[in-house]
Amino acid sequence: MTALSDDQLAFVVERHLATLTTARADGTPHVVPVAFTWDPARGRARITTKATSVKARNIERAAAQGATARAALCQLEGWRWLTLEGAATVSHDPADVAEAVAAYAERYRQLEFDPARVVIHLDVDRVMGSVR
Repeated sequence: MTALSDDQLAFVVERHLATLTTARADGTPHVVPVAFTWDPARGRARITTKATSVKARNIERAAAQGATARAALCQLEGWRWLTLEGAATVSHDPADVAEAVAAYAERYRQLEFDPARVVIHLDVDRVMGSVR
């Protein structure tokens, strides 16, 4: 688990969007804007999405092939930026999804119920950026 500095923690809880990069089957990057929440106790970022999204399918494909999916989450504001990298997994567990939706509501807004919603967990093991 990677702990963030006080400045990094303050930055990841500010209300910003980010980009999430996953790998397509051919190895090229798939980059999309996302909203996320940070779980400091687990050193984990959470992204809610639909199970059918390309980002979720990219991660699940890697797992089905016996590989660990890697992903990068980059948040920026002006010249301040922070990239969180790590192992990504997709959880269909209703408790995980509910926890992610509750955290999302605190940071952004309340989401409507969606039975296709899953949560991507990014277990961060590398941090880089201008925010130290």
